Amino acid sequence: MTSIDELQRRRDGEAKRIRKALDSSHEERKESLKSGEEVVAFVHEKLCIGCDQCTLVCDDDAIEMYDKEMASPLMKTEINKKARILRDPCTGCRLCVLACPTDAIVMLDR
Repeated sequence: MTSIDELQRRRDGEAKRIRKALDSSHEERKESLKSGEEVVAFVHEKLCIGCDQCTLVCDDDAIEMYDKEMASPLMKTEINKKARILRDPCTGCRLCVLACPTDAIVMLDR
């Protein structure tokens, strides 16, 4: 029978393996994204869940949250927050793209 200590060691090993794989794919994605002054972030409204992660990582104050009426009558919430990129202050740093859990933010040519 597996002991608690052995189970914890296995879990720790798996957690390290998974973190390494995720970090590797994150770096590959970061390298493939355009960045710099010639690009600007863009939010696909339908994919945005209003989690506010993009505004937390944006150092340029180039993202604002706005209220959007819910499209689904199944939800009892009347409004939902959505992100919007402010083009002028956006420096094209890609942080918002990497922070977005739903891939709602992409980089476009200016």
